[in-house]
Amino acid sequence: MSTKGLRKSIMYGWTGKILHIDLTTKRTECECPGEEVYHQWLGGKGLAGFFMRDNCTRRWNDPLMPLIVCTGPLVDTQSPTSGRCSIMSRSPLTGTVGDTSVGGAFGTELKRAGWDGVIITGRSESLCGIDIDDSRVTFVDAAETRGMTVSAMTARLVTRGEKGSCAVVGPAADNGVYYANIMVDGRHTAGRNGLGLVMYSKGCRYIRVRGSGKTTVADKDALRSAVNDVNRLIDASPALTGRFGIAQWGTAALYDLMDARRMMPTANFRKTYFPPARQNNAFAFHRVYHPVSYGCRGCHIRCKKNAEDGTPLPEFESLSHFSALLENSDIRTTYNANRFCNEMGMDTISAAATIACYCEIEKQSPSASDILMFLRQAVQGQGDGRLLAQGSARMSRERGLPETSMTVKDQELPAYDPRGAYGMALGYVTSTRGGCHLRAYPIAHEILRKPVATDRFSFEGKARINKITEDINAVVDSLTACKFVFFAATLEEYAHVLSAVSGIKVTAQDLMRCGERIDYNERMMNAVNGFSCDHDDLPNRFFTESGSGSSTYEVPPLDRDAFLAARSSYYIIRGLDHRGLPTRAKTNTIGLEWKD
Repeated sequence: MSTKGLRKSIMYGWTGKILHIDLTTKRTECECPGEEVYHQWLGGKGLAGFFMRDNCTRRWNDPLMPLIVCTGPLVDTQSPTSGRCSIMSRSPLTGTVGDTSVGGAFGTELKRAGWDGVIITGRSESLCGIDIDDSRVTFVDAAETRGMTVSAMTARLVTRGEKGSCAVVGPAADNGVYYANIMVDGRHTAGRNGLGLVMYSKGCRYIRVRGSGKTTVADKDALRSAVNDVNRLIDASPALTGRFGIAQWGTAALYDLMDARRMMPTANFRKTYFPPARQNNAFAFHRVYHPVSYGCRGCHIRCKKNAEDGTPLPEFESLSHFSALLENSDIRTTYNANRFCNEMGMDTISAAATIACYCEIEKQSPSASDILMFLRQAVQGQGDGRLLAQGSARMSRERGLPETSMTVKDQELPAYDPRGAYGMALGYVTSTRGGCHLRAYPIAHEILRKPVATDRFSFEGKARINKITEDINAVVDSLTACKFVFFAATLEEYAHVLSAVSGIKVTAQDLMRCGERIDYNERMMNAVNGFSCDHDDLPNRFFTESGSGSSTYEVPPLDRDAFLAARSSYYIIRGLDHRGLPTRAKTNTIGLEWKD
């Protein structure tokens, strides 16, 4: 293994090393970035974006397009919810920057192996696996694993009780599904952008990592104090640890809230209310499947829920889309559809939304058996499976009915109807990875009332709130931590955590500047790939059709003029021009290099 770069001093929190793997030549290289790189980009999503920038115009299946996995400075420390990592490449589904934050043990094991990140390029001639044992990298023939399910692969790679973690792709990637996921430890989903297909295009079936090292921190006493501050806030948060919080019910706790607010996407977003919804809510799943709680490395909230046999139960978005969006009231179909997607390594949101779009085009209501049949067809390429595997945007354009695809930048919308939360409507279109709820997550203040309540039927103030929250979440995904904790804690508490870990005095304002740089860097990458205000838009349905109101209130269509005014305000606040494109002046202000 060759080495480039030289660390000038000992760093705490970071290892100071990036592993480069070329699958074409089967060669590896260790890079040691300068400390300034870490201070500017933190880790996780930010560090991945830094390394992605010079290759961002390549196609997703170009061997030189990198697949990047990065940990953060808080990983493998006592920092709350720090057992995560970020994965980034260019999305096959959208063409945008594709990234995801994923839990499990992979980030922790990679950090313990001595790496802040791994950058994979090239393409193996035959299907292979990558084994990382501390500094040793081995390439393993994986041809016989073709078609193997995610759980079978995981059981082969990491036996129960054995140290280590694995990231695998399943049959969905084998068969070219554009929304194929990478699955970590068999149950944690690196989803939404089709990064599983990128990994498979490189001839890589899995990455297994085992580490024996230990991340050192600068001030253990200060870290203990900062962690206690965060944990007290978590314990005092009803949304996290309360009687109806996600620690008790998982993210499915949101299901009844969306139902009650008449903003649950139903029948491919033609309605916003599903009368039998309560047959699929968190309480119904508890009654039928008797969940057992588990969590990611470094997290005591334990929001994940397994059935008694160990099968992961649906998260909120999967639960909503496999029930209301498809007008399915059968809880076992919802459960089986979620399980099938996880076994195949296929994004549940895009899978369900693509089926909903297909059924609208075909003017049919899917039965329980239809839903499972369509999922199998998408993976196996049978029937109209070739269309279903492409996602709803490509499928609807091929069928001549693009207006039936409920997407932004070709990515299917998750389980919050934008007519019921105007901040979410704006957040969908400004997200750098396409229709996504996790960039700004306005649901926190519009529905959960955290940190303060805002009027969900108004665009007033949402541009500034969304910009600030996008910057915060960019920091969260770079440290790396879990966004749920920020229902309770703030960057002020996490600045104290990072200061204790790294030995560098960091303020919340310092972190916000990092977040702004990280987000803007992604916008610059999208811009050079042709994305502009033309792509920052919602399907016309939301401006022309009402939602399903109640006797208490209506759910009217969005006012397009108000929406466009809010989008224009966002561009000004973000430092973009009137076309939503980055400017030279802003890049200079936040310390980015402008490239013509």
